[in-house]
Amino acid sequence: MSKGRNLVGAALAAIHLALIAAKVAPTALFLALAMVPSAQADNLRGTGELRGTGDLGIAIERAKGSLQWLDTTKKVSLGRIEGLGDLSHASAVFSRDARHAYVFGRDGGLTKVDILTGQVAKRIIQSGNSIGGAISQDGRLIAAANYTPGGVKVFDSDTLELVADIPTESKVIGLEDLPGNRFAFSLWDKGEIWIADLADDPKQPKLTKFANIGTQPYDALISPDGRWYVAGLYGEPGIAVLDTWNLDAGVKRALPDYGKNEEKLPVYKMPHLETWAVAGNLAFIPGVGRHEVVIVDVSTWKQVGVIPVSGQPVFVMAQPDGRRLWVNFAFPNYDTVQVIDVPSQKIVHTLTPGKAVLHMEFTPRGEHVWLSVRDANRLEVYDTASFRKLAELPAEAPSGIFFSSRAHRFGL
Repeated sequence: MSKGRNLVGAALAAIHLALIAAKVAPTALFLALAMVPSAQADNLRGTGELRGTGDLGIAIERAKGSLQWLDTTKKVSLGRIEGLGDLSHASAVFSRDARHAYVFGRDGGLTKVDILTGQVAKRIIQSGNSIGGAISQDGRLIAAANYTPGGVKVFDSDTLELVADIPTESKVIGLEDLPGNRFAFSLWDKGEIWIADLADDPKQPKLTKFANIGTQPYDALISPDGRWYVAGLYGEPGIAVLDTWNLDAGVKRALPDYGKNEEKLPVYKMPHLETWAVAGNLAFIPGVGRHEVVIVDVSTWKQVGVIPVSGQPVFVMAQPDGRRLWVNFAFPNYDTVQVIDVPSQKIVHTLTPGKAVLHMEFTPRGEHVWLSVRDANRLEVYDTASFRKLAELPAEAPSGIFFSSRAHRFGL
């Protein structure tokens, strides 16, 4: 940084001498100073060096209502960001430029966090109980899914001013962004899937509704290409599948006989569907209440196999290259993570980081994976090729981990 200051200082001195030699008025010096690039001026003032956001992220500290602010290249915490309310079931999305994280809290809070400065840019309370949200394809709109009083609210991503209010008379779950500035979501109480199209006039969303899609949809995903919206069903076997390229075909049911003739097990924690793994033409789905990962052919949405695992899966996440899947589990196997090789469909490694491994997040190209170990109050970082532990970071009851690379992917 001192070298940069010396270069800028030398340049300014040269400008000063040239102006004196040319008998230019002193005000011209101030005009010349104004032409120095602002970044160089900042360095001249000693305010810090420049950096991007591509290797930054956050980890939720659910018990404290705070975030750990992370540098994934250096594998360090840059600090704690506090004052975010109830984060007991929090999620986050990122702005188009990957500078801001929008955090959805269980208390209905929506918080815009600047991950360059590590500060809260703005915070509002938009409902009584929120369960997540999404950002539009063009990055201009933030949509929040609400349990209480239900419905979806849409906000300007810059100001967090309300743009649209979509009442549903139902708890809303599985809110996902679709191509074309659309959002898809499911209604727990009504057994419906709605699509809100905000492309023409965000203040007047065009709604397309699909009824009788199944009992109690509890979570949903959008495939990485933005085509398939899939809702899991809690009240009956199977899943509901909507082809967003062909809405006229309606919602079709898949896996209706899953687990039909097998002993039902208690469900200790509902799987999260936003991170179902899709690798090639196969989807790998956590079996609800079963110790297995279900393999589904996306071209037909039929089950083509299962992979036995050590417990009830919660997240089944694919590395960015799709070669391996990482699986964590509900109680009592919540201290374990298993790694599945996709070509052989076999478990190739098992880790036991500690009690309550709640979430996993890959670095943008997948060379490392970060784990939150809630009951051990720490984050752990592993090499995905060798499975070697690279770092441990203290954190207060961490849960979700979110990296800025999510800014450029559907459904995350």
